[in-house]
Amino acid sequence: MKEEGLLAEIRVTTENDWQALKRVRLAALLDAPTAFGVTHASAAAYTEQAWRDRAAGRGPARYLLAFDGDEVVGIVAHVPGASQDLYLIAMWVAPSQRGKAIATRLVDAVKAYAALNGHHRVLLDVSPQNIQASAFYQKQGFTFLRQWEALESHPHIQVQKMAWTVAQSQG
Repeated sequence: MKEEGLLAEIRVTTENDWQALKRVRLAALLDAPTAFGVTHASAAAYTEQAWRDRAAGRGPARYLLAFDGDEVVGIVAHVPGASQDLYLIAMWVAPSQRGKAIATRLVDAVKAYAALNGHHRVLLDVSPQNIQASAFYQKQGFTFLRQWEALESHPHIQVQKMAWTVAQSQG
C-alpha cells in the first residue's frame, strides 16, 4: 500500500511486529492519555505474550501500522461489532507526521476492510471537545450519532459515537 510520494507503508501487523506495536501504542497513550479506552499504565503492564497475541490478531482487534522506513509513525485497529458494524479504535499518528496523508490512509484502510468484509458501518468514539479529531473524522465522511458513553479509561470524559456507512463509498 505504498504510494508514490508518500513514505509510509501501511500494513496489518504480524506477531513479529509485537515490539513495534508496543512502542507505538505506548507512545500514543503517552501523547494523548485521555483519548483512548485504555491507560498507559495498564498497557505498559501487558506481557510480551499479550503484545504478541495483539500483533498476531489473536483477539478481537486487528492492528495496522504505518511505517516510514523502519520507524512506526501511525496506528489504527478495528474490531467487529454487532449488526455487521466495524469499530475503528486506537487511531494515532506521530506528531512529526500530522498534517500529512497518513491519518487519512489509516482510516481508508479500515474503510476498505469494512467494505470488503461485508460490514455495513464503521463506528468510532470521539470526544467532541477534541476539535481536531472530530473535524478530521467529519472530513473522512463520519457523522455524529446521538449516542454517548463514558470513556472506559477516564469515566469522567463523555465520548460521542460517529459512523461512516459503507454504502457511501459505493454510491
